[in-house]
Amino acid sequence: MSGRVAGKSALITGAAGGLGQAMARMLAREGAKVAVTDLDLAGAEALAASINADHPGQAFAFRHDVTDEADWVRVVADAVAAMGGLSVLINNAGIGSQLVFAEHDTLENWRKVQAVNLESVMLGCKHAMPHLRASGAGSIINISSIAGLAAAPGMGAYNATKAAVWLYTKTVALEAAKAGGAVRANSVHPVFIRTPILNLFVDRAGGDEALAHEKLARGIPLKRIGEPDDVAYLVIYLASDESKFVTGSEFKIDGGMTAQ
Repeated sequence: MSGRVAGKSALITGAAGGLGQAMARMLAREGAKVAVTDLDLAGAEALAASINADHPGQAFAFRHDVTDEADWVRVVADAVAAMGGLSVLINNAGIGSQLVFAEHDTLENWRKVQAVNLESVMLGCKHAMPHLRASGAGSIINISSIAGLAAAPGMGAYNATKAAVWLYTKTVALEAAKAGGAVRANSVHPVFIRTPILNLFVDRAGGDEALAHEKLARGIPLKRIGEPDDVAYLVIYLASDESKFVTGSEFKIDGGMTAQ
């Protein structure tokens, strides 16, 4: 099979929709086997079936609570068994947080966002690492956010988790390099992308999606919000051997927002 990631095997969390779905489809199209995981098993299974209709035998679906360590142990083992190994880990699962100033935030909200957006990344790196190293050319791709590089009022919990993913990725990259260089780790930082996570902003615009997206686009030099494939194209590069000398780096997909 030809393709930029032919022979690769990737595990993608939060893959039932949005960015994860776009990544899975593009990875399969470029030759990789994909294990798509999500709390929404029906959604993950539907995606796997759709991919297999075009690329038979390349996609596998698993129910996955990314905040549960035992679930990580099970899912990684099952994915490795199904795909015959693991060479790419994409920690994509994440949630937004309510827009609330620090003095009004709750510990419950803070801990929920931390568990899904940050602790899951640590658990994924921990349990996938031995298999990634065994592949001889493993790649960890942690999906952070522009919100991990630039703060905004009312987004403390979200900002904190995404910033932590950014720096944690660098630590993992250095550790992996010191262990022999078989595994690379990089973080990806999108700005507003047309996915369900933008529903919070749509709600604030009275449910008017077009109005919400127009408002969000005003602060982006390219004057539009991104599409899931804008992120998936970068993921293909980081998953492939084209990026074999790239580790510990952060990649912005922000339409020029942070250049201002």
